[in-house]
Amino acid sequence: MTVAELSTSSEGVAGESRYTAAQSVRVESAETGSVPTTVHPAEVDCASGVVTAAPASVECIPAERDSAATGEASRHAGYVEVVRPGMLTTVQDWPGRVGYWHVGVPPSGPMDDLSFRLGNRSLGNDEGAAGLECTLGGPALTFSESTRVCVTGAPARVSVEGKPVRMWRTVLVPAGGVLEVGAVTGPGMRTYILVEGGICLPEYLGSTATFTLGKFGGGAGAVLRAGERLPLGAPGGNGVSGVPMEDQPVLTHRWELAVTEGPHGAPEFFTRADIDTVLGTDYTVHFNSDRTGVRLVGPKPEWARSDGGEAGLHPSNIHDTPYSVGALDFTGDTPILLGPDGPSLGGFVCPVTVVAAERWKLGQLAPGDTVRFVPIRADRAASPRELGQARRAAWPSVLSTGGDGDDGVLRRADVDDEIGVTYRRQGDDGVLVEYGAMTLDLGLRARVHALHRRLLTEAVPGVTELTPGVRSLQIRVDRHILPVPRLLDLLAEAEAVLPAAADLVVPSRTVHLPLSWDDPSTREAITRYMHGVRADAPWCPWNIEFIRRMNGLGSVDDVYDTVFGAEYLVLGLGDVYLGAPVATPIDPRHRLVTTKYNPARTWTPENAVGIGGAYLCVYGMEGPGGYQFVGRTTQVWNHRATESPWLLRYFDRIRWYPVEADELLDMRADFAAGAVEVRAEDGEFRLADYRRFLDENHSAIEEFRTVQARAFAAERESWRMAGELSD
Repeated sequence: MTVAELSTSSEGVAGESRYTAAQSVRVESAETGSVPTTVHPAEVDCASGVVTAAPASVECIPAERDSAATGEASRHAGYVEVVRPGMLTTVQDWPGRVGYWHVGVPPSGPMDDLSFRLGNRSLGNDEGAAGLECTLGGPALTFSESTRVCVTGAPARVSVEGKPVRMWRTVLVPAGGVLEVGAVTGPGMRTYILVEGGICLPEYLGSTATFTLGKFGGGAGAVLRAGERLPLGAPGGNGVSGVPMEDQPVLTHRWELAVTEGPHGAPEFFTRADIDTVLGTDYTVHFNSDRTGVRLVGPKPEWARSDGGEAGLHPSNIHDTPYSVGALDFTGDTPILLGPDGPSLGGFVCPVTVVAAERWKLGQLAPGDTVRFVPIRADRAASPRELGQARRAAWPSVLSTGGDGDDGVLRRADVDDEIGVTYRRQGDDGVLVEYGAMTLDLGLRARVHALHRRLLTEAVPGVTELTPGVRSLQIRVDRHILPVPRLLDLLAEAEAVLPAAADLVVPSRTVHLPLSWDDPSTREAITRYMHGVRADAPWCPWNIEFIRRMNGLGSVDDVYDTVFGAEYLVLGLGDVYLGAPVATPIDPRHRLVTTKYNPARTWTPENAVGIGGAYLCVYGMEGPGGYQFVGRTTQVWNHRATESPWLLRYFDRIRWYPVEADELLDMRADFAAGAVEVRAEDGEFRLADYRRFLDENHSAIEEFRTVQARAFAAERESWRMAGELSD
């Protein structure tokens, strides 16, 4: 089986723009494949098959204007040309790339959606029409035709043909004229340039939003470059003179963010004192922040647990669960506000979540600013649909009498005599369904699968996204269509008719992938970490030796034999990013348990393979990370595919075979050219058969776990003595 067969397509990266109200598309699912059908593009989540109410259509029609340059009438499209690109300028649209969270594709889009949408509305554009986001400083642009623009967001010097013009007003740039946006003077971090008719570029997975880490969206999947030309759409409705003062958001250096409790709060994960600290501290924005997340500096939690058990040695570790944009994610002891380019899946706890209407503020948080979290009741959060005064963005403070007071737990129930289900709040627009105890149990993943399939089949109006984790399912909703209390009732009804987990039988391919053991690129990442983050970490200088020690193995050769002898069952996709699998060995005797980096790495090579807790992951792209390295493999995301670029599916079984580092580089080059053969064999996974296997090998499994637990406890004690853990 070839990569093209696994990924369904080997065409160019950028698909055709969507110009019509209805067309033939493929409704994709990482589990079920694709079925051709004719639908309104906005009505179907093309990745998961979730049918939702269609939002206002953003129809990108290239502009055609008269010209008499040759004495005859000719027709041509208007465009904007980049004279100077600015520090970090990208094309974004709103709401971005929705519908692919379950395979690790973030929405991207404007980090400050409010300033972006207000500018579009003033020009008569659709609120989501593509425009430019400028970080710290803006570009110089020239326009082929006379064009109206509106510059919003953080204050900066703006001029047309060298003459200053006001922000938040619609201004006319003459044909051949130059619009210049200078450095941000503050407060704030990002400025937005909206253009009459919008920027008209081909879509990738339903959006033109640029995701620079993933190398797609915009014109070339990257920041703007000098000389680049961006085609403009045809002018739409009638605009106005600018954004009214009362609608403009207030920017400051001292921010208050409205948050809801949950999903993971006190007393299960944090102490009550920890939560009081989270809500009573002025955190400082760290300079090492970007669109993936805003890193904060603040006090270290005390923690309610001594460790994360099978999920990792640090008490912040949990079994991989879907994240929410705006979640306060404690990666170890470091708090990070997850942004629109952040990961969809991960193994850290999040005590509070910024409500949807307040997430625009994340885009304007600048290094040195302070942030205070203010708890509010979820049902009193402003609506992200609003752009005027009802959005409350002109208020300098968050007015609240307190949060919901429920620690983020919306409801608990029993599935049967052994398994319970907990419904946790994830912001004002999401629910996290968690099954069972905090343990690695494939039966719990089977229950998640059953609920996931049920909700896909029912296509509940108002459900916008479904993302499974190891023992959880995230359900994102449009609360105007499906209020959370109604969702909870629907979930209770669904639970009553789900099949028994023991009846689970799912397709399960065996996919053979190469692994360059202890690859030079992963060694380089460890060296960078030691030089730039911390050199005294227990897992330095060699992650594989740390894995050996954590599991009580005799030598690093035993680590090698265990990894290559295992069959890894894929439980989730998108950890970390772009179809990257989170997987665990089917045989518990192959489950090597480690902890994650604390603090996390700032750089991880693309397709590095690591172990964190009892899980293995493949990093879908370069970026931060925390899993302990064992090597590197080939790509798991096919950038040449135009429909379903992810290589793997839920419940695939990964088998590794060894290759040398140079051989892997050749294979990666071949993959990028679309010429790699990947061997995959069809099969199925039966939970009943798996449970029989566990019973038959119970004694040997328990013997392995006893040795592992002894080594784990010894490592934990050495950490405690070294001050790595709180007493």
